[in-house]
Amino acid sequence: MFPRVLAFLLLLLGLVACTDNRSPPPAGAGESEGAGSYADVVTRTAPSAVTVRVEDGVGSGVVLRSDVVVTNEHVVKTNRQVRIRYADGQESGGEVLATDPLSDLAVVRTERKNLPVAEFSTELPRPGDTVLAIGSPLGLEFTVTAGIVSGLHRTLPGGPQVELIQTDAPISPGNSGGALLDSAGRVIGINEAYIPPSQGAVSLGFAIPSGVTLDVTEKLLSAGKVEHPYLGASLGDLTPEIRSRFGITTERGALVLEVEPAGPAEAGGLRAGDVVVEMKDQQVGGVQDVQAVLRSSRVGERIPVSVRRGDELTQLTVALGSR
Repeated sequence: MFPRVLAFLLLLLGLVACTDNRSPPPAGAGESEGAGSYADVVTRTAPSAVTVRVEDGVGSGVVLRSDVVVTNEHVVKTNRQVRIRYADGQESGGEVLATDPLSDLAVVRTERKNLPVAEFSTELPRPGDTVLAIGSPLGLEFTVTAGIVSGLHRTLPGGPQVELIQTDAPISPGNSGGALLDSAGRVIGINEAYIPPSQGAVSLGFAIPSGVTLDVTEKLLSAGKVEHPYLGASLGDLTPEIRSRFGITTERGALVLEVEPAGPAEAGGLRAGDVVVEMKDQQVGGVQDVQAVLRSSRVGERIPVSVRRGDELTQLTVALGSR
């Protein structure tokens, strides 16, 4: 229910990808009041941030390997050659190795070697956690903004086909592909898009989680393409409030909010209101666990799924589809 309402509202508002050839940036807010300085974190992590320039725009990137940068697919578009500018002011060429439009990720090999690799955290943050965004909004290289995690498991009409982190850290055109950092300086997401105030939004930015980023980029580097196993269901974490509201007795699992008509989940027997507690013989404590199972699975694979339906434990089998 909630993803459908969110998607409908965002469809009305319109999605703005944050490359520097788009509309003006939103007025930012969200810096944590009373928080200590993050100058040391920025100093330590800035060398792993880069600016990615193409003929008709500019975006950001993060050092993934000593000679590989990750950025957004919509930053590089159809370009095979880009220019990379580094935190020390130097610049080099870069070759786009592979892209994945569904996740909106791309990998670029840099002419410069021995780059400092960023530290990535695959653990999802919590709503309310402090975050920093580093990028080149409107071409202003290595700009830092601060905010909090506003929500998890977001989806955007016309956006990447993965669940996103929502943040109120100011994100503007040119931030695309840059790092969303936790307070320790670990990359928790790749900045993706924002919705501008002109559409009625206030500090609505989105980032691709690092777990998804690392999985997709590994496949891009090894195989040059990515197949996305597809469940066909919208899921939510079980909070005490949700358990109380819907009378759910199980304390862990992923709540099925919606099932896509004629999708793999529906064909396998999943229903809205089910609580997924196990997949492929792995316990499910929340949505993140389901995503991890999907990332490690193959398109067409038939996976066992255990759900709590009321007071009963039901065993199902779902044949994963492909996006």
